[in-house]
Amino acid sequence: MSPAVSARLLDLRYRLEYAGLRLIVGLIRLAPLEVAVRCSAAAWTAIAPRLRRHRRALDNLAIAFPDKTQAERDAIARAMWGNLGRVMAETMSIDRLIKDKNRFEFVSKKVLDRYQGKLGPAVGVTLHMGNWELAILPFTEAGGNPAAIFRMVKNPYVDAYLRGQRKELFPGGLFGKGQIEENQRTARIMTDYVRQGGRLAIVSDLYDRQGIPVPFFGKPARSVMVPAMIARRVGARIWMGRCLRVGATSRFRIELKELRVPRTANQSDDIRATTAAMQAQFEAWVREAPEQFMWSNRRWS
Repeated sequence: MSPAVSARLLDLRYRLEYAGLRLIVGLIRLAPLEVAVRCSAAAWTAIAPRLRRHRRALDNLAIAFPDKTQAERDAIARAMWGNLGRVMAETMSIDRLIKDKNRFEFVSKKVLDRYQGKLGPAVGVTLHMGNWELAILPFTEAGGNPAAIFRMVKNPYVDAYLRGQRKELFPGGLFGKGQIEENQRTARIMTDYVRQGGRLAIVSDLYDRQGIPVPFFGKPARSVMVPAMIARRVGARIWMGRCLRVGATSRFRIELKELRVPRTANQSDDIRATTAAMQAQFEAWVREAPEQFMWSNRRWS
């Protein structure tokens, strides 16, 4: 098969995938948001526990909560799937969701107001909890023009659509995360973006082969050190945020905390200390609402 024919077939496949996505999105958006969210949660709760990822979730929960019974850990995992089902439906309507200000409570508004107009360069970090993308909203509302790291989708039509849906949430744009070489180039662009006064959001709770092993629920976990590296290098603040779901609804409580970045003569020690403090705060938040954390992700080696 010639390269030209292969390219046309690949493009056709991408267009069909995109059409399928838009069909699903259209069906979800036909229903009221709360109805679509409940249906999606019910479907995920019924189907996901039969999949391999459920076993990983239970294994992770056994590490984090060895004192809980198997039944208690299974209940947390099933509740987690319900939350992820809600997130999926909300993702399909994220542009409409963020326009309804009554759905959000900024419990740390005074913290952000204190720096209004003088926030300067900042790195925002969050974890896969509640509906994590929405944790950036306080920065967006404050006119911070935040950007974020976004895992690129191979299908260019789907990738463009997902980016467009998040334009109001991340007006500063989305930096693609791809292959190692691309990541290195992206890291330089991100550092320059923050250095010039930009605000960058990074989901920082995943296992990272190139990360620093720091404690997470009492066990070393290789953790993302990019936020600490950028903040330490350019003199930026680090803001930690979580978006906690209120009950089983599409209403959220968003909390912010500033993480102090040490700046001693030893840059390596500063980055390690900051990364460890970040993961300690994540752990504290997870302990408060374990059913809203994504346990199905890889966290420990």
